[in-house]
Amino acid sequence: MLANSLLPEVRTLSTLLNGLLRIRKFILVWEIFDESVNAGFKPDPYTCSAVIRSLCELKDFFRAKEKIMWMESNRFDLNIVTYNVLIHGLCKGGRVSEAVEVRNSLREKGLKEDVVTYCTLVLGFCRVQRFEDGICLMNEMIELGFVPTEAAVSGLVDGLRKKSKIDSAYDLVVKLGRFGFLPSLFVYNALINSLCKGGGLDKAELLYSNMRSMNFPPNDITYSILIDSFCKKGRLDVAKSYFDRMIEDGIRETVYPYNSLINGQCKFGDLSAAESLYTEMINKGLEPTATTFTTLISGHCKHLQVEKAFKLYNEMHVKEIAPSVYTFTALIYGLCNTNEMAEASKLFDEMVERKIMPTEVTYNVMIEGYCRAHNIDKAFELLEDMLQKGFVPDTYTYRPLISGLCSTGRVSEAKDFIDDLHKKNLKLNEMCYSALLHGYCGEGRLTEALSASCEMIQRGINMDLVCHAVLIDGALKQLDMKVLFGLLKKMYDQGLRPDCVIYTSMIDAYSKGGSFKKAVECWDLMVTEKCFPNVVTYTAFMNGLCKAGEIDRAGLLFEKMMAANIAPNSITYACFLDRLTEEGNMKEAIELHHAMLKGLLANTATYNILIRGFCKLGRLIEAIKVFSEMAENGIFPDCITYSTLIYEYCRCGDVGEAVKLWDTMLKKGVEPDLVAYNLLIYGCCVNGELNKAFELRDDMLRRGLKPRKNLQMKMSSS
Repeated sequence: MLANSLLPEVRTLSTLLNGLLRIRKFILVWEIFDESVNAGFKPDPYTCSAVIRSLCELKDFFRAKEKIMWMESNRFDLNIVTYNVLIHGLCKGGRVSEAVEVRNSLREKGLKEDVVTYCTLVLGFCRVQRFEDGICLMNEMIELGFVPTEAAVSGLVDGLRKKSKIDSAYDLVVKLGRFGFLPSLFVYNALINSLCKGGGLDKAELLYSNMRSMNFPPNDITYSILIDSFCKKGRLDVAKSYFDRMIEDGIRETVYPYNSLINGQCKFGDLSAAESLYTEMINKGLEPTATTFTTLISGHCKHLQVEKAFKLYNEMHVKEIAPSVYTFTALIYGLCNTNEMAEASKLFDEMVERKIMPTEVTYNVMIEGYCRAHNIDKAFELLEDMLQKGFVPDTYTYRPLISGLCSTGRVSEAKDFIDDLHKKNLKLNEMCYSALLHGYCGEGRLTEALSASCEMIQRGINMDLVCHAVLIDGALKQLDMKVLFGLLKKMYDQGLRPDCVIYTSMIDAYSKGGSFKKAVECWDLMVTEKCFPNVVTYTAFMNGLCKAGEIDRAGLLFEKMMAANIAPNSITYACFLDRLTEEGNMKEAIELHHAMLKGLLANTATYNILIRGFCKLGRLIEAIKVFSEMAENGIFPDCITYSTLIYEYCRCGDVGEAVKLWDTMLKKGVEPDLVAYNLLIYGCCVNGELNKAFELRDDMLRRGLKPRKNLQMKMSSS
């Protein structure tokens, strides 16, 4: 066309150039433009804009600016559109300062910024994270009466949010909302989510209210965020109200808000309510996910309802929903807490066989389970395995190991373990040291506990209230008043005040020692300090009174507790039960225990008191009868239950029945402790069953337990 000296119409050339831009033929755009202009073509602003855009797309900003200057010198018809194209290109290329210079030169050229100029620059500032400049420009354009685009508002709000400037983003949304300007629903939801995660639930609710008042309807994601956030905070009533509003708005329920509600009920509410939600979800035709099942499994395991948890696990298999590491960890937690370590170990191995890698939490749960079962050597094997797999143990790993060593009489080993960790520059926390202090105090080694506490401070770990409470309890048990008052002074100097636990320890120690006057003085001081007694405090005082035979005074204190609307627990009743059995008053003890059964307050410990009472009176048949009733009432014997009966059988010379009961205990998955082993080994030695005694000793050593020294001497002499 040009070769034949024919010039295209403006519209024709503009359409051609924009078509070439769409197919990214940028070089061809400015070549055709130059050729046309050289042939005498007079371009309009839109044709000029196409050329500037092509150069910006090529990131040749120098030539783009040079081209505009050439167009200006040739008096081409340029308007704001051409300059906006250049500003857009510069902003997209991160050259916002140059874009601002172009904007500042517009007035000299007789041009004014339009909404596109402002919005382009706002987005440019966001791109280079100059949010304050973006906000200033947004304010300026609103004052001039321009309506910012959704993209500009969204870019600025989301940019602030991503830079963790959540409050600034919130303030901007509220301010712009007054003028009727809102970001996109996606960005709005993202801001609500960030506010919720940062604890700004009130602000999130205000944004939700603003949405509704501005006819900006929330969607299923908005509601899911709010429901999940309030469930995580334990505010289940608020979460449920949002769920109901979602249904009122005609938004179809999905599995996600149900998962949140189920999780909330499992953690903070009622497990039966969580099950009801699950049933409701199924009835509405919603398919549960792995998260649904894992949440319910975790809830059941935390309530020690392991059988129900495994029923759900089997349901997952039927529905072909693959369990995750979190599912396995929840089940392992349940098994560990019901002392079924053999089953927990099997499940751990199954998880690994299925190529599901355990996490640090899984290892920590297993380690704590073994420590609680006094199988410390196995716990340390898992620690070694954990390290070989590249996991990094933390204080949640070390604390049960330290506590486990202490609870099995290996406090010195626990101290060596802590020192070894310190040499490796692994910093422990107060929880780990409080376990060691507890171990020392439990063995009456108060001096070493105090020395360890000093060492702890030297290593940069502050004594918290728990550590002070452990040492104070240790001093009270040793009746070392000088150390006690010294500890209290140090605590006050540190700015700490005794809490309910410390006051209760003091009242417990005084009342157990028969110093009821001092116990009352301590009680009065506690109330003066506005630290009010709880059921544990009342029970500790009543226990001391009962042990001293002051059962009438204990009864008066019980009435005072009831008047204060503090409900007694099973331990409270056990104080009276224990006194009745000590006095040999088994008839009244049985009557009290039946009342406890009706109030669902009877437990393994209260049954143990009754069994011990009958055994002390030599009434073994009645003790066995009580033992048999336990399972009928859904209460299971523990190591103490079995140990008490085993000891009585040995005392009566019936080692055969004692061994049978021992075997029953093992079959039921109840792990024998140090006392249980020592009792049966001693019984075997006294009754001439030496082979069995040595067999038990060897098994004991395999489990990481050590026989008492006097027992070893007895075996040697036998």
